[in-house]
Amino acid sequence: MVIAKFTVILRDVGEQCGQNRVYRLLRAVGLPAQVGYRRPGHRSGPSNGLAPNRLQHKFEVANPNDTWVADITHIRTYQGWLYLAVVIDLYSRKMVGWSMHSRIKKELVLNALLMAIWCRKPDSWVTVHFDQGSQYTSHGWPCFLKASNLQASVSRRRNCHDNAVAKSFFQLLKRERIKRQLYLTRDDARRDVVDYVEMFYNNRRRHGFNEMLSPVEYEKRFTEQLVSA
Repeated sequence: MVIAKFTVILRDVGEQCGQNRVYRLLRAVGLPAQVGYRRPGHRSGPSNGLAPNRLQHKFEVANPNDTWVADITHIRTYQGWLYLAVVIDLYSRKMVGWSMHSRIKKELVLNALLMAIWCRKPDSWVTVHFDQGSQYTSHGWPCFLKASNLQASVSRRRNCHDNAVAKSFFQLLKRERIKRQLYLTRDDARRDVVDYVEMFYNNRRRHGFNEMLSPVEYEKRFTEQLVSA
């Protein structure tokens, strides 16, 4: 996959090359592919009754704003942990909402979803998939989802594979930007995450899932096809 991405990028800037040549050149200059982290072990369990697992590992959808996935991770700084909540559209893998805070509480995930709603302005019900963390199961959460035209889908207990797309994004973020870094302040980490999402991930990073297009370009093509249909 890495070789294919390099090949597409080189062709976009006018270089005539194939994947075999790209592989030989990378090998000659000693540029290995980045290696991710090991997948954590997990034990499956039932849902807590808040909502069924509507997603059921169906990570491909036909339209934007059909299904979003939400999750939380943490980033280390000298000031302490910075917690990051994200909302990702399954159609294009675009980051449509995020929130960061020094404390992991329900407002963290609420603000990420509010950003997604404000940015996307969906005109019909959207399925939102999340895990059984207390932030997503707090008092008043079901009422907020219903009032916002959001339909809940909940992972099984301790099963990270039920929310694999969000976990995959966190792996990319840590591998491509924050791995081996220790930020002086939470503000430093916050600025770096926003830069990664806005300047690289959403607009420039090519995804094999998106036919080697960035999330923004993939959604742009979807809109163009609707207009021309």
